[in-house]
Amino acid sequence: MLIIGRKPTYYKEKRRNLIFTTKENGLEGNADKTKYMEMSRNQNAGRSHSIKIDNSSFARVEKFKYLGTTLTYQNSIQEEIKNRLKSRNACCHSVQNLLSSSWLSKNVKIKIYRTIILPVVLCGCETWSLTLREERTLRFLRIGC
Repeated sequence: MLIIGRKPTYYKEKRRNLIFTTKENGLEGNADKTKYMEMSRNQNAGRSHSIKIDNSSFARVEKFKYLGTTLTYQNSIQEEIKNRLKSRNACCHSVQNLLSSSWLSKNVKIKIYRTIILPVVLCGCETWSLTLREERTLRFLRIGC
């Protein structure tokens, strides 16, 4: 379990609410698996240390994978873009025989690229906050494998 916020008071409040809600429903949270991440563009925000809440200590993490997307403490999407581009390269390699085939028309190859490769890179990108540099990196995806 990961608690994300900007201030330690927020973590404490959310952790207490979580404990109350889980006990109310007959569940028990695992304190050893609970981490927290302070999201801030401040360079000092990611310094690792733990926080103590109600006799439990929680470690701070600098990055966390949630629903297939890597979240970082600086709310930067650069690492996620790098991971997506690696996945794109793997996809390109897996369909390379199709894309280099002389039996398929250019239109079919474009459809393969748009239906197999682009979704791997762009899934969930609607929620990304991009810098101009990151935007330029993604614009070059239109260039083939």
